[in-house]
Amino acid sequence: MLGVLGLALLAFAAPEDVPVAVLGHAVQKGDRIEAGDFAVEQRPAATARGALTIDQASGMEAARNLPAGTVVRQADLMRPQMVRRGEPVTIRIVSGPLIITAAGRALGGGSRGEAVRVVANATNRTLDGVVEATGAVRIVTP
Repeated sequence: MLGVLGLALLAFAAPEDVPVAVLGHAVQKGDRIEAGDFAVEQRPAATARGALTIDQASGMEAARNLPAGTVVRQADLMRPQMVRRGEPVTIRIVSGPLIITAAGRALGGGSRGEAVRVVANATNRTLDGVVEATGAVRIVTP
């Protein structure tokens, strides 16, 4: 009888608090998150489950608006967007040793290495490319 009572008390014991990184201030969707945006607070272990460390979250962008005090998880963040929809881009068309550079506009957004569609301003032609750098898309032709 005493053993069952002891197990029941353990089940209803206060959860152990663990240190976890939380946002020190509100972050808007698309803002880049840096190490200085975090504070470390004690939270219940269940709340901290799946939380990212400061190092894991630094350099990422917010996928949605995040209020102050939020425990940041992977679904809250995305890789930094180097090309955004509607913004001007430099298009580099590469065919062997030949490189042609043209001005264009992004039809979608993407991070480094992701596929994105662009339209060339001079020809109004839609092209599929890969994000190479901030504002730069590379088109490789056979």
